[in-house]
Amino acid sequence: MRRVVITGMGVVSPVGNSTQATWQALLECRSGLGPITYFDASTFPTRIAGESKGFDFWEFWGKRRHPYQLPKHLSQTSKLAIHSACEAWDHSGLSSAKLDPERVGIYLGVGKGEGLGDLEFLGSFLPSCVKEDGQLDLTKFVGESLRRTDPTSEIEVEPGRVMVHLCEIFNARGPASTCLTACAAGAQAIGEALRMIREGEADVILTGGSHSMITPQSIMGFCLLGALSTDNDRPLQASRPFDKTRNGFVLSEGSALVIIEELEHAKRRGAEIYAEVAGYGCTSDSFRVTDPHPEGIGQALAMRRALDDARVELEAVDYINAHGTSTADNDETETIAIKRVFGDRAYKIPVSSTKSMTGHLIAAAGSLETIVCALSIRHGIVPPTINYQESDPVCDLDYVPNRPREVPVRVALTNSFGFGGQNTSLVVRAL
Repeated sequence: MRRVVITGMGVVSPVGNSTQATWQALLECRSGLGPITYFDASTFPTRIAGESKGFDFWEFWGKRRHPYQLPKHLSQTSKLAIHSACEAWDHSGLSSAKLDPERVGIYLGVGKGEGLGDLEFLGSFLPSCVKEDGQLDLTKFVGESLRRTDPTSEIEVEPGRVMVHLCEIFNARGPASTCLTACAAGAQAIGEALRMIREGEADVILTGGSHSMITPQSIMGFCLLGALSTDNDRPLQASRPFDKTRNGFVLSEGSALVIIEELEHAKRRGAEIYAEVAGYGCTSDSFRVTDPHPEGIGQALAMRRALDDARVELEAVDYINAHGTSTADNDETETIAIKRVFGDRAYKIPVSSTKSMTGHLIAAAGSLETIVCALSIRHGIVPPTINYQESDPVCDLDYVPNRPREVPVRVALTNSFGFGGQNTSLVVRAL
């Protein structure tokens, strides 16, 4: 079986605009969460999020002097993806490598774009189209709609546009696809890309996730679901996975992309290898749109499948990067699922949630956490779960509370569980 390795990484996150900056922030236990600045959230139950900071995409893109002409209405998801993709590409040494474009692929996990929402769009002009008698002036309404609609802006909201931009920027003519499985998308994209390289469809794939949805509609929707933390007065402590007082996740944005490559191809070009992507498991709960199965059945099966795919024994797992969203249901069921898989050994494995610092990057969450696993293997240190103050009887594992831990890591497991019961687990190990 063709083995697949990570040779490049790129990150934009609420805690840093590069892989190194993000990793350093996680080891320093720095949260990237704060008040929402992208729109006036003063009337919302949740007024906090994890926004990227100091991120000037057009300044960055201008310095690259690339001939590809990007549209002026480029979505934030695309901006984040292009920035992290360029870092991963440069990091891998592919900029100077001789590649067959037909053997280079793109597989991205993305999600709903952050373009002007329907309610926001209508609200910008609908009141002016209402006549004195309260009836809608249809002629004026249609005219204003046509005048204000920007077709290029509408196209850029389509999730598949991110992949198109990256294919053209990097001249990737091999397999290309977009994965839309919510919170599992970034990890699932890596897993599907792993399969493609194993099966000989490509030698190099740029993969991972990118997502930005800090918009009025998205915040409103998650608030109505009761999924978001409302600790607006203390944003740095709002995300507290596995803590007894947890009350919801914090929505964030970002991008985390990796270059994965067939092992012998990477060796031939002298690439630096960071870790091996060794196993992939994917399942569905088939239970409920938002809630995970209370017994963690689908989550446990995803972990088992990833471990079986990697041919890794339970005793070999040194670290688990949990999905750990800081919602009551997820953290409890993920704990149950880990114990279903590992039995008594679950209590001996360090388990941490870096969402305690980054918040939830949705489609980019799983790929960022895959990078965290690779860096934990490389540096022999596990990032913590910060804000862990009060233990919960139903969450009783070793969550690496509040400070990083030096521990040899040869094999790491990362979990990504999306709305609708979409479960993905990956095994990353030292080569």
